[in-house]
Amino acid sequence: MSDILFIKHAAQLLTISGNTDKPAKTDAMRELNSIEDGGLLAKDGEIIAIGTTEKIQAKYADEIAQAKQIDASNKVVSIGLIDPHTHLVHAGTRENEYAMRLKGKSYMDIMHAGGGIHATTRATQQANYDQLYHESKLRLDTFLTNGVTTVEAKSGYGLTTEHEIKQLEVAKQLNKDHVMDVVSTFMGAHAVPVAEKENPDIFVDRVISEMIPEVAKRNLATFNDVFCERGVFTPEQSRRILEAGKEYGLIPKIHADEIESYGGAELAAAVGAISADHLLKASDVGIRQMAEQDVIGVLLPGTAFFLMAEFAQARKMIDQGLAVALSTDANLGSSPTLSLQFIMNLGCLKMGMTPEEVITATTINAAHAIGCADKIGSLEIGKQADITIFNVPNYLMLSYQYGMNHVDTVIKKGKVVVEQENLSTCNRHVSSV
Repeated sequence: MSDILFIKHAAQLLTISGNTDKPAKTDAMRELNSIEDGGLLAKDGEIIAIGTTEKIQAKYADEIAQAKQIDASNKVVSIGLIDPHTHLVHAGTRENEYAMRLKGKSYMDIMHAGGGIHATTRATQQANYDQLYHESKLRLDTFLTNGVTTVEAKSGYGLTTEHEIKQLEVAKQLNKDHVMDVVSTFMGAHAVPVAEKENPDIFVDRVISEMIPEVAKRNLATFNDVFCERGVFTPEQSRRILEAGKEYGLIPKIHADEIESYGGAELAAAVGAISADHLLKASDVGIRQMAEQDVIGVLLPGTAFFLMAEFAQARKMIDQGLAVALSTDANLGSSPTLSLQFIMNLGCLKMGMTPEEVITATTINAAHAIGCADKIGSLEIGKQADITIFNVPNYLMLSYQYGMNHVDTVIKKGKVVVEQENLSTCNRHVSSV
């Protein structure tokens, strides 16, 4: 028997339609294509009808009679949020470094002293598979209750073949077990191990000759990422790693120009990266080249917020024609948050984006940044029925009321997986995942 879902009477149904083939840029980022008194019909996990409630009821009466029905009166219905840049699988915490930074230490000072990524690497190497799986699953559960239905997950806290594989195997199993979709990225080039600090090319060679072939052989990742930053990997080393990944079918991504302008945006355009992420210090030339090559700029305002740094110039980037996505950068050291809704708030309040742009940046453009826009990212016929219903009367409330979880219901592949049972007590039920 078919599973049928009918959502009716949405105050605003945000379809975000029309940008499946290419990400939204400039004015298109402000076009949400909202339907008032909106309705949506899904069957077997796929959207089969969208329009006003009245029109769907008139055309699909037989299907609606068999459907699970959700009344979305006075609520906003959107595609499920998408987080295109997370460091989901890891162990340990780094609150001690937070205290150090409040006393004046910089992120890079801490990293070069053996903390930062190296501290998380030690904890992740020491953790067994079951511990990593359990802790990462809990993080996925939190993402889900905050309206996110798909995440990208990077490795990069292993820095050896064995432990990078362990991280990626956890992510792959979570993609099978959890209701959320998890898209994996290999990031063996996240930091130079302390032992190779004086001769990083030894490690670069190992990433290229040992790690990348093994990741590809086991089919553990879609993307290959590198931290291109002074004191980490040079543009030349980064290019070698990304080009090597392409030979094994891994699509390039790049952590670019986070601490200083270092040619990362230009490199992303040159190697045909799907996205360049961070971009706090990206040059105008680099941004223009990214826009010309349809590289997506994934901005991570939570990192600038937590490190008390200058924010990326999202307004300028969008006006220059760059397709922008937003992400939590969920990680222990520079953005320990799992709230993509808070990131949307920061996009408006700290980076000059409009409420419409931050919604586009966390839906269709985020889907493009992880190569999934053909099936998620917008509410359109034939796409996966991943849906978040927000308990707000209009979408402006999502960026207006900051630091709050506005989720009422989350639907994944046409099935309700999170629902708020009692608004007065905020008692939520999360389905077994």
